[in-house]
Amino acid sequence: MQKIIDSVTLQKREIETTLQKRYIQRDLRLVDLDKPIIKAILGPRRAGKSFFAAHEASRLGPFAYLNFDDEILSRVGDNELLIESARQVYGKPLVWVLDEVQNLADWELFVNRLHRRGFNLIVTGSNSKLLGRDLATHLTGRILSSVVFPFSFAEFLRLRGGTTTAERSAALVEYSRSGGFPEPLVNGLEPKPYLVSLFDGVLFKDIILRRRPKYPQALQDLAMILLANIGNPATTLRLARLSTLKSPITAGKYFSYLEEAFLFFAVPAFSWKVGEQVRAPKKIYVIDNGFHTAKAFSPSPNTGRLYENMVAVHLYRQALNGNIGLRHYKNPRGLEVDFVVLRGSRPVQLIQVCGDASDERTNQREIRALLQASVELKCSELLILTENKDGEEDVEWFGRKGRIRYKPLWQWLSEGEWTPTTKSRG
Repeated sequence: MQKIIDSVTLQKREIETTLQKRYIQRDLRLVDLDKPIIKAILGPRRAGKSFFAAHEASRLGPFAYLNFDDEILSRVGDNELLIESARQVYGKPLVWVLDEVQNLADWELFVNRLHRRGFNLIVTGSNSKLLGRDLATHLTGRILSSVVFPFSFAEFLRLRGGTTTAERSAALVEYSRSGGFPEPLVNGLEPKPYLVSLFDGVLFKDIILRRRPKYPQALQDLAMILLANIGNPATTLRLARLSTLKSPITAGKYFSYLEEAFLFFAVPAFSWKVGEQVRAPKKIYVIDNGFHTAKAFSPSPNTGRLYENMVAVHLYRQALNGNIGLRHYKNPRGLEVDFVVLRGSRPVQLIQVCGDASDERTNQREIRALLQASVELKCSELLILTENKDGEEDVEWFGRKGRIRYKPLWQWLSEGEWTPTTKSRG
């Protein structure tokens, strides 16, 4: 037991030191913080979940903190021993933060036990599907879940500063390449080796060691292929052909591992017919631009893809928090819309990402796709995100008319369009 107490004591000192460091206010605040309902915070490793959870808990006063990335704690195997060890260190606080709780065997039983005893719990996890499934199964109706991603552009601006258009435009270029993982940005670390190490560590620790895939090298190859092809549509058959995997079923399973570890995500196609939505290719994005910049082989900066990925992450965060639905669209004639924003099942906004709106050929292609999709999807809210163009235009193409709003990407990302909420799972 003494070894457990020593580990908890060390963690107590570490979290107290962490709370003294500079904190960039996140866009998210936990609702019902003072109520004894379990608050779950999900998101990628090193995105700032622990820091955020500790700051939220500190608003209520003293709290106990247990980090289950520590093998001493994750292998205890006796819940009562864990509880007693924490009490030896912390006394009897009513608020507990359980960090990376998915590493504890039968963690949901431990959380249930604490909850039944009246403790106010904040739990964090880096595995979206496993944690979400267990939450729904064992803790129905007693949990609120939220997501914490790497810094959004608005949060990045709080760190970097900059109030003029020129400063924010320059910040956008930096952010599109560096990404938003807090540690290298706040502490001035060289981003590339940090992000390479982080990406490879998640692949090995959270996927290969946990899932034991039959073809671990093929899974790593698939991850590298996806990094080099962000924003491209893919089916499981295409993923199998691009990688060394022969089976579309295995390719789909391996992608689900990458997705649940918060490395990649997929945006489904929109169709009024459910069957077509299921069969249509999904567009694949990486959870942070920094991973692409640090690890992907790319002969050019690929600015357009980086901008599109930023928009995808910004919207995906909203989708996970339950604010919107998110799809892409491609009609039978091949006209594409990057993003379809849904309220319920109804399209409410169509978005194109066009870095250089001064390229007339590109601009006209984006306009044609928006006008056609506007008719087919019965949606009149049309938006083109650009590097610097701002304003509205009435446009027409073969009898199809509409009003298109142009907005600089830096402005759209920084003006607080994401209104974070939490939702109940189960």
